Amino acid sequence: MSYYVTTPIYYVNAEPHLGHAYTTIAADVLARHMRQRGEDVFFLTGTDEHGEPVAQAAERQGVEPRDLADRNAQRFRDLTTTLDATNDFFIRTSDSQHEAAVQRVLQQVYDNGFVYPGTYEGWYCPRCADFKTDAELVDGNKCPIHLIELEREKEDNYFFKLSAFQDKLEQLYAERPDFVGPQVRYNEALSFIKGGLNDVSLTRARLRWGVTVPWDESQVFYVWFDALLNYYTALTYAREGQDLTGEFWPADVHLIGKDILKFHTVYWPALLMAAGMEVPKRVYVHGYLLMGEHKMSKSLGNVIDPFQVIDLYGVDTLRYYLLREVNFGHDGSVSPEGFEKRYDSELANEYGNLVSRTANMIRRYCGGTVPEAPADDSLASEFANVAERVCEQIDAVDLTGALETIWKHVRRLNQYLQDEQPWKLAKDDSQGERVESILYGVAEGLRVVSVLLHPFMPEKTTAVLEAFGQSSADIAAARFGAVGGGAEVGELQPLFPRIESATAA
Repeated sequence: MSYYVTTPIYYVNAEPHLGHAYTTIAADVLARHMRQRGEDVFFLTGTDEHGEPVAQAAERQGVEPRDLADRNAQRFRDLTTTLDATNDFFIRTSDSQHEAAVQRVLQQVYDNGFVYPGTYEGWYCPRCADFKTDAELVDGNKCPIHLIELEREKEDNYFFKLSAFQDKLEQLYAERPDFVGPQVRYNEALSFIKGGLNDVSLTRARLRWGVTVPWDESQVFYVWFDALLNYYTALTYAREGQDLTGEFWPADVHLIGKDILKFHTVYWPALLMAAGMEVPKRVYVHGYLLMGEHKMSKSLGNVIDPFQVIDLYGVDTLRYYLLREVNFGHDGSVSPEGFEKRYDSELANEYGNLVSRTANMIRRYCGGTVPEAPADDSLASEFANVAERVCEQIDAVDLTGALETIWKHVRRLNQYLQDEQPWKLAKDDSQGERVESILYGVAEGLRVVSVLLHPFMPEKTTAVLEAFGQSSADIAAARFGAVGGGAEVGELQPLFPRIESATAA
């Protein structure tokens, strides 16, 4: 089986911030989990490099758009590496192979009769690279996202017949109620469609930084249509000499932020239909990371630098915190204080302490070897379906719910130790078998939760599994009792050492 997951491609008019890290981490968790299940995974991320915002940012800095794109694209590449992301390809929309594929697909849309010349006039946000309707404006004529005043613009270009797909899109949503998730975003997208679709600009006449229109070289494609096609074009050249579209298209999950919902849930499927291509299986929309009352945004100046957070807390902490703190699919606030609290209370005190206590007691009472003893039936029963439950939640892109399911079992193991108190029982020689049963059960439970946590915290969980003599992180191994005793417990440094000063902002 194959599994194809994508992040949106990130705009290079500014450097990456925590919001970009958030989506990449989520996609990586999906990719890693599916690999645990034996799926053939393709995970795509990359950068969106054309359009007016990049051209304007380059002009302000006194450089060419290509130079700005090269510089900031490298920062996004560095971020994926720093986040320990396992993407299979990093696409840049300035790649010549991407540009050629965009021209082929949009020429097909043109040949199929869904493009015509016209004149567009409307409110244009250069930072969104998007025309806004009167209903979308706030405080008079301001962009609802960037809160900057907009001017009306008018130009001759080519239009995409979005209105021709009104019925087909409504049918798509009726037949596939999970096409967009979560439900609130499905409702939002469907409401937009039912409100009536107007044709949209496909090209720009006065911009040169973009993909040239093959039937009219005086124009370039509107950046959004160029960018949306990356999910398809990447598969045509990601592996030299191979076309992967037959294996991976359509995508299983496009992960996006809610500010680009309209493009991905309305324009994107309509464009694919116009080209005679299959639409994606699912678009999952996450909310905003909030600082104060506003979305974290470089243009608003309210960002947390993910590189600084990682330097202080480590990459696994960042990966865990973002998906634990903010219910995936909804808006949620983040803060430097939040990192410290989760780090201390959950990672250090609950998971980290469970690991160190279990390892130390096995060394002290069992000669450093995980005992070969039957676990309590009551403990085993509590772990009976945990892997299946986590798989169901991951399939639903409920990443925060999956973490909560796993963490309940982390806490259960800690409570089990507190209830049974093997350190007291060990003082009585007649309780030796009981101590071994308790410690095997805890070690086995710890192994299961570490396998399930592996996509979220790959570095720390690998260290735990190796210290307990285990090498497999396959999902099949996440079954309580699948591994018996006998493994030697190795040395393990503190997983989450005390942080003296938390200055993550």
